[in-house]
Formats: sequence, structure tokens, C-alpha cells
Amino acid sequence: MSQRFVVTPAAGGAGDTGLTVEGSSQHPGPGPDPDPGPAVVPEPLGEDALPILRYCREPSRYGDGMPRENSPFITSVEVERESYYEGKNMALFEEEMDSNPMVSSLLNKLANYTNLSQGVVEHEEDEDSRRREAKAPRMGTFIGVYLPCLQNILGVILFLRLTWIVGAAGVLESLLIVSMCCTCTMLTAISMSAIATNGVVPAGGSYYMISRALGPEFGGAVGLCFYLGTTFAGAMYILGTIEIFLTYISPNAAIFQADGVGGEATAMLHNMRVYGSCTLALMAVVVFVGVKYVNKLALVFLACVVLSILAIYAGVIRTAFDPPDIRVYLLGNRTLSTRGFDTNTFVADNTTLITALRGLFCNGSSPSATCDEYFVQNNVTEIQGIPGVASGVFLNNLWSTYLDKGVFVEKEGVPSVPVTEESRASGLPYVRTDIMTYFTLLVGIYFPSVTGIMAGSNRSGDLKDAQKSIPTGTILAIVTTSFIYLSCIVLFGACIEGVVLRDKFGEALQGNLVIGMLAWPSPWVIVIGSFFSTCGAGLQSLTGAPRLLQAIARDGIIPFLQVFGHGKANGEPTWALLLTALICETGILIASLDSVAPILSMFFLMCYMFVNLACAVQTLLRTPNWRPRFKFYHWTLSFLGMSLCLALMFICSWYYALFAMLIAGCIYKYIEYRGAEKEWGDGIRGLSLNAARYALLRVEHGPPHTKNWRPQVLVMLNLDPEQHVKHPRLLSFASQLKAGKGLTIVGSVLEGTYLDKHSEAQQAEENIRALMGAEKTKGFCQLVVSSNLRDGTSHLIQSAGLGGMKHNTVLMAWPESWKQADNPFSWKNFVDTVRDTTAAHQALLVAKNVDLFPQNQERFSEGHIDVWWIVHDGGMLMLLPFLLRQHKVWRKCRMRIFTVAQVDDNSIQMKKDLQLFLYHLRISAEVEVVEMVENDISAFTYEKTLMMEQRSQMLKQMQLSKNEREREAQLIHDRNTAAHTAVATRAQAPPTPDKVQMTWTKEKLIAEKHRNRDTSAAGFKDLFSLKPEWGNLDQSNVRRMHTAVKLNGVVLSKSQDAQLVLLNMPGPPRNRQGDENYMEFLEVLTEGLNRVLLVRGGGREVITIYS
Repeated sequence: MSQRFVVTPAAGGAGDTGLTVEGSSQHPGPGPDPDPGPAVVPEPLGEDALPILRYCREPSRYGDGMPRENSPFITSVEVERESYYEGKNMALFEEEMDSNPMVSSLLNKLANYTNLSQGVVEHEEDEDSRRREAKAPRMGTFIGVYLPCLQNILGVILFLRLTWIVGAAGVLESLLIVSMCCTCTMLTAISMSAIATNGVVPAGGSYYMISRALGPEFGGAVGLCFYLGTTFAGAMYILGTIEIFLTYISPNAAIFQADGVGGEATAMLHNMRVYGSCTLALMAVVVFVGVKYVNKLALVFLACVVLSILAIYAGVIRTAFDPPDIRVYLLGNRTLSTRGFDTNTFVADNTTLITALRGLFCNGSSPSATCDEYFVQNNVTEIQGIPGVASGVFLNNLWSTYLDKGVFVEKEGVPSVPVTEESRASGLPYVRTDIMTYFTLLVGIYFPSVTGIMAGSNRSGDLKDAQKSIPTGTILAIVTTSFIYLSCIVLFGACIEGVVLRDKFGEALQGNLVIGMLAWPSPWVIVIGSFFSTCGAGLQSLTGAPRLLQAIARDGIIPFLQVFGHGKANGEPTWALLLTALICETGILIASLDSVAPILSMFFLMCYMFVNLACAVQTLLRTPNWRPRFKFYHWTLSFLGMSLCLALMFICSWYYALFAMLIAGCIYKYIEYRGAEKEWGDGIRGLSLNAARYALLRVEHGPPHTKNWRPQVLVMLNLDPEQHVKHPRLLSFASQLKAGKGLTIVGSVLEGTYLDKHSEAQQAEENIRALMGAEKTKGFCQLVVSSNLRDGTSHLIQSAGLGGMKHNTVLMAWPESWKQADNPFSWKNFVDTVRDTTAAHQALLVAKNVDLFPQNQERFSEGHIDVWWIVHDGGMLMLLPFLLRQHKVWRKCRMRIFTVAQVDDNSIQMKKDLQLFLYHLRISAEVEVVEMVENDISAFTYEKTLMMEQRSQMLKQMQLSKNEREREAQLIHDRNTAAHTAVATRAQAPPTPDKVQMTWTKEKLIAEKHRNRDTSAAGFKDLFSLKPEWGNLDQSNVRRMHTAVKLNGVVLSKSQDAQLVLLNMPGPPRNRQGDENYMEFLEVLTEGLNRVLLVRGGGREVITIYS
């Protein structure tokens, strides 16, 4: 367990808490209350009141002052505050009563809670709208959940396609298809019941459940998929309505007629498009004008469904003892289409039948006419289309009979004489398949018949006890419909002949609906019942889909959809209805029920998959708020349901599945990129937190292996009095160094106490986060309020990060005005920070002239990154240029490495060794070895040292006034400017022989020492004679200044034009008395360079040659 302690000095004592009790002179209490009870009498709910989960309209005077979205407390805007404060029992809490009401008030409002009309306005976002008080919910499980689910599940596929599915797939595979789909919806219903009983489910239904459980990104993506599925379901129902009308009720109403051979299918598609578009327009007008009439007709539509199913069962029972006389004719083993014939006048081998068929199979009625070869060779036979339950046809229908498109529907076991060539087969009255059939296609066509399980959760506001009714009603409806589907498959297979089952449009039955011919007392019961039920289902889809889109739009998570959140004065979603009609029209233009069904199967399956995912995630995370009243769930069931949904998606159509997932993925990324920031306590956020916790616990507390080491940076920012960042380019450099990888913590310190600086700290943190967003810095912000900057910086270095995810590198800017003693970030703070990083074994990067560093938008087209490798402190100097060159700003810069050879070093061998080292490190760079000769200390060095010590002594005099210190600082600045000019002049002079690259030998060394020995004594005498005070200087300071001056001259001669210079940063002196001198040494060392990065290693190797 990671723990973090930040200790800051606190000003004031125990008596400074400011906690006082007003009104210490207590006055007698009021008289007896005529209406005893709670201290707060809740006002009646007005149009503006929404009594639960409301934002606090006024920020609390104590606390963070932010609206609390997740607060369970209820505040009413118009309640008189004085009623809160009556009596003296709660005086201790009276100052917080506006945000934390009394428990009695809370319970009273909860008891009076009423949910409002569904799908109009989200309960959390109703700040500006007016609502009427809703009537108390009255519906129970049967009326409110069971019957709506039953009506939505049973529909067009049952009446129009189930017999065809049984004929093509056989009874066994049909049972498998139905079992898979019903198992999928049952598992989804269990997950949905758990989510729906975990609190109140307001407007939005399934969308609300998914979005609040999985977050706005998943919620928006799945919500839109569910919306598209509901919209295409409306198109499917309308197409089913038109198919029933044109095929079975009024075939003569067709506008387009077949042109020539094979034109029936094309003409039918055109008729479906025309009639479907007109029906859609009519339904949209009905929904727009009067939704209440649609809801009132729902019971009529439900009655049609129930009567139709009862008629099917009655017809099956009747076939057991009195099978209907429905004749089907075969030519050979091919089924003949009798559409347009009166089969009541036909008898097998009768002259009437033969004459009618000769007119179709021959080119004339005379005996000498030429006839079709197959017609001549085969006989016409008659069979019973519905032989009944006791006929034994069940065994023949047990196995599948998948056919290609356009082939004959043939009966097995009937003798047939094949012929070699048929010229006119396409125009003859055979029953043919219109599409190729296979198992996965049938799954996609059938699945829409099990959708509709969300009907109960969408109406939770109309239920007496939604948390009891939704699970019970939904699961009972699924059990009922599953029994109906499974029993119908068995009964169809047992009652109806196989060729009739495979006859999709009933052509062998004179164009009658196959399931209608089975029903009792009349086929018209099924035809009319299915017509009205599909019509009603289409109306309900056009009613529900716009409300779902309106709920998504009013959530504000998808900006371009916000226009669809508006509607009429009564909340009806006008614009959403228009968009729904347009999308529905695209489905109608497809015009084929078999093509539209797999599309909406994809969207529904994706929705169900994420419902299961939401339940599984919440269960596995064990979040404290996950307390469903429905207890019969388990994460394994949810995971199985999710897997089954995903499998069914790819079984139905792998390319539709990929397309649907692509749409959902695009919506997800769009919401993530552009959507409004929402915090709904969703499970995905909880999953992220759990994953982060798991990863942090797995990260070892010790340092990572050298191969895994990368700079985890703590960026120390300085703020101005307005809480803005002083050096924003430090963040730019951090993002260039990190390129989005690893850990970045942006830290800053405010001076003061937390209670006093609370609002300033919030403002500063917002400014820093805004700058991080502008600079595209991926990381965390951590701001500390401390009594002084020194302690705050130390606290950040010690405590930033969590567990194994702690920083190992500190990046800060060079204090440009360090010579001013009253500077908030003075040289003392800087040197102590250097010591803190050294003690913490952390690397330190100091950017000098940081305001000259490039922004992220800049690009260097050429130039060098120069590394001056003076001492080895872990390889940071090698690694940093490599990381920088990964960024676009530095990508075209070349890397040069300079190292310094002393008198006793072999510079040629050093260069070879360094090149070999870089080769093993896989780093490409130019290598140069610079030799430095031990020559005499110059007068310039003595003068710089004298100025440094004099300034140091003067700053230590506490009697100096502020103005005098400023004048002293200005004087020293002028002298430094003059010294800088002298250094630049020396740098531009021709190089002396002792600066050229050369290899030292013993003879050269002895000669050089003898040459210098003769002049050294006279030189020192001359120097000390110029200024006698030079002799009193601290010789260690003189030596350090000599190193700084000489090294600065060498760096200037080589790297003055470099884009960036990286230089070893020497450590501070062990004796704290020389801290101010240390700053002067660093200033001299980097003088004259544009961009400098001083690098101090953390005491460990950060780069390796091994793989």
C-alpha cells in the first residue's frame, strides 16, 4: 500500500479555527407547532422541481463550492431557509443546511418521488425546462412489462418467415437457431435485470443503463447502435406490412407489373419501395400528430398477435383429427405454382388440369404442339400440403435442405425423369427459391424475432415497482416466446409438407400464406392479425426511436446531435422523428425483408453484448454502488451472453459485424475526442482504476532495469502573481523529451497556507492543465501549498507519484534573476533543490535560457545537438539527445559528442573507444576529443573570482537596504557583461597551438613544462603586483573559476552555433558556505551559449550496450 505524507508548517494555534456559535444568548423557543413533524416541511413539487439527484444550484459556503452531480442529497430551490433553522437542536449544522439537508427532509422527498415521462428530458439535465407533475405509476408486472415485451418479441418473422426457416434448415437446425437466439436474449435479460434493479432507471431505458454503467463513450456508441437498430426495425416492420398486403391481401394493387420472364422479383421490389415510402410517410404523420393514439392502439395490436397465435395452435390441434384438404401439385418431383389457378376444379390426371398445364408447357393446345421435354417425360401428382400431425411427415422435415438461388423446390422420394436440356424452364410455373439459403443467413433473418426484451425497462417510470416488475416480466416474456417459437418449429415440421415449408410466398397454395392455411378457423385470422401487428410494431418503432435519439442528444455527449434534442412544446422530438424517418427510408429502399433483417440484427446484438459487458464489469469490480435487488445473476452468465452475442454477430454476417463495430468504434473515438466531459461513475472508469491499481502493485518498488529506464519527469514550474506559468516552454521541452511516453508530473508550489490559498491553488491548477493541453503534454498536475517555496519543492520531490510510478528525473528552469536576494526563487532554493535530487538519487535537468527553447510547432531544418561529456554519471547525456531526436522539432538535428582529454590522456585512443562505445549503444553521432592544456591561471580568472567573493560578502551584510542591493546587483551585472564581451573576443581569436587536437608524448610534455616553468614565477609576481588583493583569494575558488572559464572558452569555440548544448552539471559544494559561489561558477560555465541543458545524473546507469 502506497502512502504519502506531506508535512507543512501550520500558522496559528488551536484557537484560530474560526468555529464560533452565533446567538449565544439563547432566546426562548417558539410556541407549539400546529403541524408537528420534521423540521423541514417539503414544498409541493412544482413544474421546476425534480426531487432527486439534482445539481446544487448554489455552491456551498463551506466545501469546494462545486456542484455535486453524484450527491444523493436533495435540495429544493424555493424552500425557505428559515424553516431549516427553527429550533436549536441542529444549530451546529445550520451553516451547511443549504447543501446537506436534514435526513427527515431527504426521506420525505424520496417518498414523494415520481418519475416523469420517458425519453423526453434526462433527469440530470433539466435545469432550464419546465415539467408537469407526473401521475403516480399504476401498472404492474403483467400489463407494464410482460405484455409489451410479448408484443415486441412476437412479430413479422413468426408469420412470414418461420415456416420457410423450418423448411430450409430442418427441425433440428431450426431448434438450434432458436435456442441460440433465445439463450442470448435470456442471458441479456438477466444482465439487464441486474442493471435495471440497481437503482432508478429514468429516461432513455437501455441507453441510460449502458451509458451510466460503461461511460459516455460506450454509452453514446451503443446508444446510437440501438437507435439505428430500432429505426431499421421500423423499416423491417413496414416492409413486412407491405409484403402481407401485396402478396396475400391484395395482389392486384401492385403498381409495377412483371416485364417478361423473371421480372416478378424486380417488380415486387419496386412495389415495396413505393408502398413502403407512402406507408412510412403516413406513419410519421400519425406519430407527429398524435402519439397518444398509437399507445391506445397498442392493446388492439397485441390482441391481434395473441389471437393469431391461438389460431395457429387451434389449427394444429384440428389437423390431428381433421387435416385440411390443401392440394399441392408436383410435376415429377418439382413443385408447381398454382398462383392464379382455381385448384378446386383440378383433379389429378383430369382433362382440366392437363389442358391448363399444356397451355403453359406447350406452344399450343393441339396434340401436335411442341411441349417441354420434362413435361412430356414426367407425370403430374397431387399431395396434401398440410397432412397433419399424425401423418409422419415430421421425420422427412427433420434435416436441412439448403438450396441455391433460382433452383426448383423439389420433393424427395417422388420419381422424376431428368432431361438433358430445358430451354423454357425459366418461364414455366415452377416454385423456385428467390435467394440462396444457408445456416448463417437464417440466423441473421431469424434473430430480429427475439428482440424487444427492452420494452419493459423502457417503461420503468410507469410501473408500481420497477425493480420487481422488470426482471419478472421480461424473463417470463422470454420464456413464453421461446416456448412459442420452439413449439411452432416442432408443430410446423410435424404438420406441413416439406415443399410447402420451403415455398416462401405460398405459390403452391395459390399465393396464400402458409401459416395461414394451417390456422383455424380461417386463414384470414392470421393474415389480418399479422398485418395489424406488423403495422403496430412499425408505429411503435417510429415512436420509440426518436425519443432514444432525443435522450442521447440531450446528454450532450455527441455535439453534432444536439439539434435533435429539441422538439415541440410538449417535448415531442420533431427533429429526431425527421431523422428517424430518413434513416428508415434507406431501409425501405433496400425493399427486401431478408436483406434488412441481418442489418438490425447487428445493431441489436451489439447493444445486447454491451449490456452483458456492463453487468460483468460492474460485478467483477464490486463497486460499492453495485447492489442490485435482482440476485440471480453472475458475471460468468454475463460473460457467456456477451460471447454469444459476439459469436452470433459473426455467424449472421461477418462483414455486417465488422461494419457495425466500425461504426461503433468511430462514434466511440469521436465522443472521446470531441464529446462533452461526463463523469457518471461508470464501470469502465472503475475498470481503469482497478487496472491501474493492479499494474501499480505489480510494478516493483525498486528501480527498473537499465533496459527499461526512461526519464519519468517531474517538471517544476514557477508561477507569477496571477497564477500563470512563467516559462511555458519548459512544458514544450518536456513534451519533446517524452513524446507521450512514460510518466510526466507537472508540479508547482504556492507559498502560504492551504486554507487561505485554496482558491488560488485551484486557479493555478486549472491554468497549468490548460497549458498542458495546449502543449500536448500527457501527464498529471500536482500543486502544493506550503509555508515557503523551499519546503514545498522538497515535498514535491519526495512525494510526487504513486508506488512504483514515481519520477526519477526533475526538470526545472535556471533562475535567471538569482543574483537578486529578494527573488522568490533565490539561489539558495535552487542549490537546495539540487541537493534534494542528489539525496533522492534522481536525475536533474536544468534548462538555461528556457525562453529561447523551441515550441512544439517549430522545426529545426539543420543544426547540431552538442553533448559535452566531461564526467560519466550514468549515461544521461547519451540518452537525452536520442530521445529528443524522436520528436519532430529535433529530428533533423545531428548529434555531436565532445569529450575532454587531459595531459596524460591518449586522445586518439579515446576517440576510437568512444566511437566503439556509441556503436554498441546503437547511437549515431560525430565524435571529437578536445585537449585542454594546464596553462597558467589568467588575470581574467582572478578578477572574476575577486568579483564573486566581493559580491558574496556584500550580500551577506544584512544592513544593506533593498535599493542598495539592487544597485549592487546592477553593478555586478554590468561587470559580467563586460567580462562576457572579453570571452567572446577570445573565442573569436585564431586558435592557439595548445587548443588544437593533438596527441601528447613524453618529450612534448617535458618541453611544454620547461617552457612554462621559466615564465610562471615572473608571471605570478606580475599578477599580484597588479592587484595585491588577489593574493588573499581562496585558492579553491580560483581553481574552480579557472575550470569554468577555460571550459566555457572551449565550449564556445566548438558549440556556439549549436541548437542545443548538453553539459555535465557539477555538484554543489559540501560546505554550504560556498553556495552562492557555486551559482557563479555555473553562470560562467554556460556564459555566451543560447540554449543549454545542464544534466546531473541520478547515480545509476541509464543506458546499456546489451540487448
